[in-house]
Amino acid sequence: MGSACKALFFAFLAAGATAVVWGQTAELGRTDFATSGSPQAQKLFLRGALLLHSFEYPDAAEEFRKAQALDAGFAMAYWGEAMTHDHPLWTEQDRDAARRVLERLGPTREARLARAPTEREKLYLEAVEALYGEGERAARGRAYAEAMRRLHERFPEDLDAAAFYALALLGTCEGKRDTATYMKAAAIVEEVFAKNPQHPGAAHYLIHCYDDPVHAPLGMRAARVYAKIAPAAVHALHMPSHIFFASGMWTEAVTSNEASWKASVDRAESLKLGAGEHSFHALSWLEYASLQLGRFQDARRTLRTMEDDARASGSRRSAESLSLMRAAWIVETGRCGEASVPPEGGEARDHFVRGLCALASKDRAGAEKALEAMKAPSGKEEEAHDHGGGSMSSGRRRGGGAAPAVLRKELEARLVLARGDSAAAVALAKEAAAAEDAMTYEFGPPVVVKPAHELAGEILLELGRPAEARQEFEAALARAPGRSLSLLGLARAARKAGDAAASREAYAALARNWIQADADLPQRREVAAGAAGS
Repeated sequence: MGSACKALFFAFLAAGATAVVWGQTAELGRTDFATSGSPQAQKLFLRGALLLHSFEYPDAAEEFRKAQALDAGFAMAYWGEAMTHDHPLWTEQDRDAARRVLERLGPTREARLARAPTEREKLYLEAVEALYGEGERAARGRAYAEAMRRLHERFPEDLDAAAFYALALLGTCEGKRDTATYMKAAAIVEEVFAKNPQHPGAAHYLIHCYDDPVHAPLGMRAARVYAKIAPAAVHALHMPSHIFFASGMWTEAVTSNEASWKASVDRAESLKLGAGEHSFHALSWLEYASLQLGRFQDARRTLRTMEDDARASGSRRSAESLSLMRAAWIVETGRCGEASVPPEGGEARDHFVRGLCALASKDRAGAEKALEAMKAPSGKEEEAHDHGGGSMSSGRRRGGGAAPAVLRKELEARLVLARGDSAAAVALAKEAAAAEDAMTYEFGPPVVVKPAHELAGEILLELGRPAEARQEFEAALARAPGRSLSLLGLARAARKAGDAAASREAYAALARNWIQADADLPQRREVAAGAAGS
């Protein structure tokens, strides 16, 4: 465990949390989710509900099944297990599996509702029936949110109903960031958080509501406490980094994802699961944050861990995570020789970094081959992504479908610049930037592994157009605050444009990122001198 991870762990203990021990008592937060189940079954139900709020779906399902075993007629235990098959923020759902759970409670909707002994529990069952009823998933999601609204308004003192209603509203956005809906959900869950500061769903969903650069300050309070509320949840340890990434707080992001990664490994070992159950999501974010800090050696070790796990698991999920992390390494460091360049085939990002590495070695023919491969359909689902603990399934990332087109324009821009056509290169780079701007804001490591405004800025700077380059770097930093390559580009562009104060400010921000950077980082001397104004 790294020093940062140790610090976080001991902070948990100081706050009164217990260590993560899977299969025994572990801290998951607190809720007063009353039901009609027997006392022993209710204890298991509450643990399942807490896990559900932290998106620990397989472990939550296990607790709900244990509750059913103790109390076969416990309607809400079947509700809970069915709910583990819906992942609204990842736009994924296993309706058939959920229907099988509900059918164990009763063969028809009417029979199932008859098993609920109170009006409130009947409303929960009516909501889950809407979620897994007939029709398209998006329409069912809206019907579910409406059912949860009715439940919330009928029983306003039920904090879990309020939290699940807020989550349902986020789910209706279908992977797009609709600010009005996000703020409506935030207003609901802020009240839950005020009434129960230990509620894991309240802290969790607030982070999701606020994880963009504009709203991130509003989510900082939840980010600071969620890992302490639920230190036994792999996903809870990771989630604060959504706010840290949106704020350019890379040291905190490393700490968060170190803890989440270690917890996922501990969980897998405790439950005798394979490497495929590790949280590659946390590992990917850990690598990216380390790269922003200029700690390339740490990032390379993280990438090696991913390479080892990908070989051990052989899963598509691990291969996808390796592809993302390898691309991030190459883009952020430019060190093609220190990571295996992707083999022929693969996703758009694999062709993209293969093309970048070819251009770096003056192999224009290789770059052209990579570009042609990007124009041909691969037949693969682009941008599948693991969202949480290793036990969670993959889901499509927001904006992922548009990313390959942006990457194609970026590589083509670099290629035509190498051919000497500067006007076409700038036009392509700006087209790529406009296309990326049209994508829904994505938290975390960029879906477009080379932010297009940053690329446009670098091309303009190479062409001796620093004022225009500065505008592009500023646009890149608006989407990704504190990103090191964008700060470096901004500092250089401002200096060449004659704005010494702006250059010094950007260099100083980068120097803060790199305060513990690797000693052999080639730009460290430039950054130190620029921050000092020399």
